[in-house]
Amino acid sequence: MTKLELASYIDHTLLAPDATVKDIMQLCLEAKRYGFKSVCVNSIYVPLAASELADSDVKVCSVVGFPLGASTSKDKATETKNAIRNGADEIDMVISIGAAKEGRFSYVSSDIASVVRVARREGDKLNKKIIVKVILETCLLDDYAIENGCLCAKKAGADFVKTSTGFANPKGTDGNLLPNGASEYHIKLMRKVVGAGFGVKASGGIRSTKMALAMIEAGADRIGTSSGINILDNFIED
Repeated sequence: MTKLELASYIDHTLLAPDATVKDIMQLCLEAKRYGFKSVCVNSIYVPLAASELADSDVKVCSVVGFPLGASTSKDKATETKNAIRNGADEIDMVISIGAAKEGRFSYVSSDIASVVRVARREGDKLNKKIIVKVILETCLLDDYAIENGCLCAKKAGADFVKTSTGFANPKGTDGNLLPNGASEYHIKLMRKVVGAGFGVKASGGIRSTKMALAMIEAGADRIGTSSGINILDNFIED
């Protein structure tokens, strides 16, 4: 793998609540310089990112229902429509995590479908495919819910499943915090369920070259990280 090939896996991400205009402009500059696949930003910054990246091949990704997934399907659909109209090429939506935990997968599927329908309709108007990625928040779900969440994403017509927001705070029975990001185990599980023709995005806590490559080896074809520059700068080409 070359450095440029590795860069093409990476969604260069800045979702911090205190991100500024200057920060987003720097994010976009870095994405162009390194050849990242996209920048992933909160919807308020989609117009700025779209403007900054208009002369490049870097995509603009907006999060929807982020980070809790607890907004209504109608709200997620409206957020999706506005993001696309403001310049988003990709949508990373958070599922209703509580519904998945309870096994209410018909709701999970319909919730995802509400976003996919809008993304397809708005994409058709622009004559382009809007990519929809479905965030499961794997650290809060058991394997059964993860597997069915993947099946819901496929049924609803989405393009990717994604591990994490990076904002969850799972705790063990002792009250101590547990890992909240991507794991090789979950990537392998998700890849097994969705099959070879469906996208899998690893996100959350991926800060090193070694970990990024491990996620790709496990089956990820997209990496969401705020550490893309560090990952590439420490990568040694084959």
